[in-house]
Amino acid sequence: MGTGSDCPAPNGVTRQVRRTGEYTALRRRCTAILRDLGVRRSLSLDAVRERVEELRGRPLVLRELPEEAAATGACGLWLATGKADYVFYEARTAPLHREHIILHEIGHVLCDHHRSLTDDGEQPPGDLLVGLQPHLVTRLMARTSYTNTEEREAEMIATLIQSAGTAGRVAGPLGRLGAFLGVTADAGE
Repeated sequence: MGTGSDCPAPNGVTRQVRRTGEYTALRRRCTAILRDLGVRRSLSLDAVRERVEELRGRPLVLRELPEEAAATGACGLWLATGKADYVFYEARTAPLHREHIILHEIGHVLCDHHRSLTDDGEQPPGDLLVGLQPHLVTRLMARTSYTNTEEREAEMIATLIQSAGTAGRVAGPLGRLGAFLGVTADAGE
């Protein structure tokens, strides 16, 4: 399985979009989506997952991305069926990055993005659909780049959810180290 090094860095969308002047509009649009869905404050990943399940009336299943899929450069993927949503994520990366990947895919769910399996002619890699008949898969979104509006929206949703809980995080090198390791430290310690 990959190390996550092929995955886009969290918040990579901001550098690209800020240059084009679309950042403010994108942030406002995504903030409104979260507000309309009742996601107004910092929530744990489990709480976000529960909220999505409540909104969609079906399970949201989190699974590690199979090695074969990670080798293609995908680090996250949302797969929807008639009965459940599945979010696959790169497991061999820092905890904070892993959470960001999952939240990015949840961003696709919240924005109701969709692309059928035949839109680009590609099939999901390897063992991903074992036990699922492809015609039962209604939506499939894979996180590999930020080249379209749907990817930028999903990335902004993930960034907004994660950043809502960062007010107390330590700045500077210690904060960056804590973020990389997926831990936080109080400034007074």
